[in-house]
Amino acid sequence: MLQTTFIRDNKELTIAGLNKKYFRDAETAVELIIKLDRLRRETQQELDQVLTQSNAMAKEIGGLMKQGKKQEAEVAKAETASLKERSKELDEQLKRVEAELHDELVKLPNLPHESVPVGRTPEENVTVLEKGEKPTLPEGAQPHWELTKKLDIIDFELGNKISGAGFPVYKGKGARLQRAMISFFLNEATEAGYLEIQPPLLVNADSGYGTGQLPDKEGQMYHATADDLYLIPTAEVPITNLYRDVILQESDLPVKNTGHTPCFRREAGSWGAHVRGLNRLHQFDKVELVQIRKPEESYAALDEMVAHVQGLLEKLNLPYRILRLCGGDMGFTSALTYDFEVWSAAQERWLECSSVSNFETYQANRLKLRYKTEGKTQLLHTLNGSALALPRILAALLENNQQAGGSIRIPEVLVPYCGFETIG
Repeated sequence: MLQTTFIRDNKELTIAGLNKKYFRDAETAVELIIKLDRLRRETQQELDQVLTQSNAMAKEIGGLMKQGKKQEAEVAKAETASLKERSKELDEQLKRVEAELHDELVKLPNLPHESVPVGRTPEENVTVLEKGEKPTLPEGAQPHWELTKKLDIIDFELGNKISGAGFPVYKGKGARLQRAMISFFLNEATEAGYLEIQPPLLVNADSGYGTGQLPDKEGQMYHATADDLYLIPTAEVPITNLYRDVILQESDLPVKNTGHTPCFRREAGSWGAHVRGLNRLHQFDKVELVQIRKPEESYAALDEMVAHVQGLLEKLNLPYRILRLCGGDMGFTSALTYDFEVWSAAQERWLECSSVSNFETYQANRLKLRYKTEGKTQLLHTLNGSALALPRILAALLENNQQAGGSIRIPEVLVPYCGFETIG
């Protein structure tokens, strides 16, 4: 959530940033927030004055009673009663204004970093790096949804029977390969200094609000209404919320956490080859990286996280590219996002497999996540990234590593984890 002081002191910059994200009626929204903030401060100031006057009158009444000036004391009591009534009115008005101001603030997305390119659609994202040789597949090569059926390692129809579309069943070497990738990604993260966390898979509304999923993305989350809990769309939510309402010491920083969780998203539901098989699911596994940094260190940390994801893809020998997302294609809470895509040889298209983002103070302000330095408290910066999301990595591994005899070659780095070199 943006800070009112920043909006007030940087009105034009805020409007320009919101316009870069194609936020509708940015100027009107900012003007309303500034107006409500001014009313809040004026109301608070008047309330403070009334309370100060009321307290002074109460002391004066005690003195008058001791002096035997009963009539004057009664007049003062009447004035005090009037002040108390006015303070009650002002307190109620202040709460209404604060609630309205908060409701308007949470509608605003984070402002984009200056390096974010202008653009509205994914086609306007900027490719900052493309690396790796695209494989030439043998004759008769198939997309992964055909391969997994032939090899009997993922059953989409059985998952559809049990739950519905978007919930595959992994079997045999398919399940073992999933487990191998999870272990590999976690080990790489912990060796890079991340603390492994195993968080809850359901979170309350306060947690969803803290990281910005609520009130922006209710429609994309599964909601267990009886208990008012939400299935997590990413481990970012519970891991970042470990630090909600926390004041860290400077010696606690940086915070670097990693965790593997299933992720649950209702957003699937379109049709076509681009969402077939593992391309888009309602439930999938992902290893997440979360960092909490001092503001002056956060963009160096972002570069560090990007390099970590690059290293994973290179060890898997997958062709990949990195995109800097344009303003119109960025997430609601992000200030700067890099997307990673892997090349799917049988589909002949790029598949997104990771997003690495810096949220600056946007989440920290919602979370009340601060650190103490030189006796003062200051908001921290939060970052997160997928390292990695499994489905599209698995799709690319299966398709890109098809052999002439119909088998699948397993990347060398995963063999110690899964215990086999081929599937077929």
